[in-house]
Amino acid sequence: MYNIILASGSPRRKEILEQVGIPFTVQASNKEEVITENEPVNIVKGLASMKANDVAENAKIHDVIIGCDTIVAYNNQIMGKPKNEEDAKLMLQLLQDDVHEVFTGVSIIIKMAAEDGSICDKEINFAVETKVYVNAMSEEQIEAYVATKEPMDKAGAYAVQGRFAVHIKKLDGDYYNVVGLPISRLYDVLIEEGVLAN
Repeated sequence: MYNIILASGSPRRKEILEQVGIPFTVQASNKEEVITENEPVNIVKGLASMKANDVAENAKIHDVIIGCDTIVAYNNQIMGKPKNEEDAKLMLQLLQDDVHEVFTGVSIIIKMAAEDGSICDKEINFAVETKVYVNAMSEEQIEAYVATKEPMDKAGAYAVQGRFAVHIKKLDGDYYNVVGLPISRLYDVLIEEGVLAN
């Protein structure tokens, strides 16, 4: 019987796991995020691995640690969380009437018993990409959205599952990946590895 640990304090990731009925506990990683990669897909994989390994240091046999990181990229430029309202407006001006990508990296560390009785780690890393098409937005619409304060703690200055939904034209890929956890891919891997029953 495996014990799944989510190495993230994100309420959205927690909600997704609860929604699909996967039992887990939360132990957020406090590791400082430092990465030397430039490609968005490598950045999210690296950061997810860093978070999972941080929590795995104190984990026990049969623990399964899931680390995640999500970034928004526009023309290969990383869009982090806005520093202030002005920053949020600038980001939304770039994203409106165009397409951008959301990448989520997932790192799964399974603590297993080696033949000599010691604990060994099996680490699986992957990243999922979703293209997000945003409708044209007027200055008034951008200002009204920023005024809700919703963009302030979100990468790319928006929440697909929040008020910004009215401005999303379409998604090409996994919706849950944009929220922060590509649950379908994660579920498949957990079944393949025998962590979850089929």
